Amino acid sequence: MAGLTRMKSNRPEVGVGVIVRRGKLVLLGRRKNAHGSGTWSFPGGHLEFNESVADCASREVFEETGLRVKNIRNGPFTNDIFEAEGKHYVTLFVVSDYDSGDLMVREPEKCEEWGWFDWSKLPQPIFIPIQNLLKTNFDPFS
Repeated sequence: MAGLTRMKSNRPEVGVGVIVRRGKLVLLGRRKNAHGSGTWSFPGGHLEFNESVADCASREVFEETGLRVKNIRNGPFTNDIFEAEGKHYVTLFVVSDYDSGDLMVREPEKCEEWGWFDWSKLPQPIFIPIQNLLKTNFDPFS
């Protein structure tokens, strides 16, 4: 059993980052009590076994924010190494549009606050996967 645990920890995890658009703004939350604590990130989380990326995106956004999203479509992916935390993720980004709901912090142990931001004026510091996404010049509005 110890071998299986060690083997799993040496493989990247799959994360899903959900770019939620509302007009010309995107949704970001300030992380806490996890890797990247204090940085701003899109809603999202781990892709579960037998779960589609779109289902993961919808689930995570609702669990974290109380919002419903629509028009979910695949975006780019990034290869994200968190050296200080000893973690490695492949992050699958999806782009979606706000559909309904009132924005709230539904997991206060994981997120301090949520806010809507202009893509060209993202708050700092930004989560490593988003730093890597920005290096690709990806634009969720084009």
